Amino acid sequence: MRWWCVAVNERWSWTPRPYLGVWLLCGALVAAYVWAVRRHHRRGPDGGDGRDRRRAVWFGLGVVFLWLASDWPVGSLGAGYLSSIHMLQYMLYTLAAAPFLVLGTPAWMLERIMAVTRSRELVRILCRPLVAAVLFNVVLIATHAPFTVDTLRTTQVGNFALDMIWLFSGFLLWMPVVSPIPELQARSAPAKLVYLFCAAALIPMIPGGFIAFSPQPLYATYELAPRVGPSAIDDQQMAGVLMKIGNLPVIWAVMAVIWFRWYESEQRRNRQRREVRQRTTAPASRP
Repeated sequence: MRWWCVAVNERWSWTPRPYLGVWLLCGALVAAYVWAVRRHHRRGPDGGDGRDRRRAVWFGLGVVFLWLASDWPVGSLGAGYLSSIHMLQYMLYTLAAAPFLVLGTPAWMLERIMAVTRSRELVRILCRPLVAAVLFNVVLIATHAPFTVDTLRTTQVGNFALDMIWLFSGFLLWMPVVSPIPELQARSAPAKLVYLFCAAALIPMIPGGFIAFSPQPLYATYELAPRVGPSAIDDQQMAGVLMKIGNLPVIWAVMAVIWFRWYESEQRRNRQRREVRQRTTAPASRP
């Protein structure tokens, strides 16, 4: 049994081939999370049980998406057979696993991690919207460059490194939006909207278009792999389309939620202001 998926020059088979490293990683994440939560509760929990359960569900979903993107069959197909599945993996890491893991992490847990690793100042810098947007797209372009893909996909260590870099870039993308520590988030709802639109909706269209409209296959890994379904060029075009527009339903849905919450908070604030003005301007009652 291999510990992590890797490109292999073998005909594709639908015989299940689980990867030990994926299961160990996911199991370790769940075990560490449960241990930390129980230890924290023994010291005296802060926050309601409903909120804790909701966080646990989010974290569990993050682990499920992490497993789905890494293990057979998605991990195997993406590692050495189809560039479109390679792109799907990237989206599962950055648009599903990463945000759910961040949503599932309580503020006290993130504070503890930063204290142990002495990384608070570094995290604060990385979570600045401009820094996070630039680094996220640098990782996007660098990890989809032909040289990077054809180099890292050939070994288990390289493939593992590529997957973890994608997951880390997902954390970078979502921390300014849903960080459990308010000071690490963008300062306002409009700032979050502009940040998400530019970082995750607009800029990825450029490399996505380059991949989709390339007249020849860019990746030797997928061009020379035993065929599974479409031709190499058709597969690459699907990958480019996924990069261009596959993220839009997720990003626009999140932006819609942010906008509606901002609108409701502004409406509530305006009602409170009107009530205060009415009380202060109302004539005093006569005896």
